[in-house]
Amino acid sequence: MEMSMPLHQLYDRNTFSVLETLDIYTGERTILKEFNDIIEAPNWTKDNRFLVYNSNGCMFTYELESGNVNKINTGFATICNNDHVLSPDGKLLAISHFTEEDFVSRIYVLPIEGGEPRLVTPNGPSYLHGWSPDSSTLAYCAERNGQYDIYSIPVDGGQELQVTNHTGLDDGPEYSPCGRWIYFNSTRSGLMQIWRIGTDGGSAEKMTFEEANCWFPHVSPDGQWVVYLAYEAKGVAPEDHPANKQVELRLMPANSGASRTIARLFGGQGTINVNSWAPDSRKLAFVSYRLKQ
Repeated sequence: MEMSMPLHQLYDRNTFSVLETLDIYTGERTILKEFNDIIEAPNWTKDNRFLVYNSNGCMFTYELESGNVNKINTGFATICNNDHVLSPDGKLLAISHFTEEDFVSRIYVLPIEGGEPRLVTPNGPSYLHGWSPDSSTLAYCAERNGQYDIYSIPVDGGQELQVTNHTGLDDGPEYSPCGRWIYFNSTRSGLMQIWRIGTDGGSAEKMTFEEANCWFPHVSPDGQWVVYLAYEAKGVAPEDHPANKQVELRLMPANSGASRTIARLFGGQGTINVNSWAPDSRKLAFVSYRLKQ
């Protein structure tokens, strides 16, 4: 979730960005490209050709083979934040865009090659995180009546469904590939932890028991693993996920179990806000940051 603030503040961090990949089995990190601007939240396309990311309110592709960067035409939507996902068939891009009238995030869908966005969530703020494997439904974090919960809505628009109802912060919802679960992060037990809930409702199940604040669970395409971002509990409020912090990427079995750290880096906000797994479930993409001198 990218909280509402002026655009120049979203990308004014005195850092440059490093787009990387990580092999979860060998631990090998590969630097793909360094950027002088802030880039955030890579998605890995289903055809294994591109990474899709946001920067300065716009959407871009990075071609893995050539290293070429191209801007995606998102029409009027030029204040996009780091909450964007790809459709299961790889043909559509769903974005969260701060509408110019009130600077509130709402969700839109457009062709992956670019085009005019179509509004899905008239109500805001709405921060996109998940697309159901049957292509029918989007899951997102939304503030309604002063409370942030998990909601879902048909891709074609319509009535939104409230999935969770908790007085703290529920965020980062993402569907499991089997379509049975929505994974999310929540402060309902104190520190921010990873939870999951059935897509048809029911009680939420706690998945992590960390002495850390855990954000943005991303399920691997084969359904075996969940990667998430961990902040030290000391000095970072459970409901916050700031930039420019020492953080970890941690990996755990999708059905719960012991986690392990697979990377330590300088980052946080923008590093891995959305699903960035490679199609083969072996690698993932992320962004680290470096302070400018």
